[in-house]
Amino acid sequence: MSNLKLSIIIPIYNEEKTIIQTLKRIKETNNNKINYETIVINDGSKDGTLDLLKSHSDLYDHLIDYNNNSGKGYAVKKGLEASTGDYIIFQDADLEYDPKDFSKFIDLINNQNVDGIIGSRFVYSGFTRSHSFLNKIGNHILTFIFNALYNTTFTDIYSCYYCYRKNLLNHENLKTFGFEQHAEILCKTIKNGKFFYEVPISYNGRTHDEGKKIKFYHFFSVLFRIIMERISF
Repeated sequence: MSNLKLSIIIPIYNEEKTIIQTLKRIKETNNNKINYETIVINDGSKDGTLDLLKSHSDLYDHLIDYNNNSGKGYAVKKGLEASTGDYIIFQDADLEYDPKDFSKFIDLINNQNVDGIIGSRFVYSGFTRSHSFLNKIGNHILTFIFNALYNTTFTDIYSCYYCYRKNLLNHENLKTFGFEQHAEILCKTIKNGKFFYEVPISYNGRTHDEGKKIKFYHFFSVLFRIIMERISF
């Protein structure tokens, strides 16, 4: 068994339909290449999510629960506070992203000097589900601006599959709690590291009718955060 540990951060809000399936898939991917630390954060779910988590405690290592919905960024920060891994990866509870792709991140970690890895939905592996045209255009614009500002060559900076070396980021310094927090984490780790990679992943994106929570107007807060992180010291 590898001595390295991967902390898997899973923020959850009203995902009773998929959370157990997600956790089971994560469990199935575990092997002797890295140790897992699975941290689930129940962000004030109003459905049966918490009861399901309590009845399947064998599927995770830590459960963080609070009553009021405070947003994904708040949940992520709580998960980071509890994490003890060498690397961090984020997993949505809705199975838009498939944990079977963990193997690509883990193989890179074990074979390269890795500071961070993005899973790209646009250089995809297996399949990608056709999703919102506006979301895709917005992502391309953000990715282009990010690459220009940070001298990188990514294809999909707003993929939720991002894995990074934990010591590149002090979670106490995070300023944001909304969807722009992903940009803040990416910007801070890029500035503090040297060796970054991208791997292809499969993507089964939901529509807003199916529960997707990000909206078109989040584009502006994300863009603002990318620029502010670039000019800050």
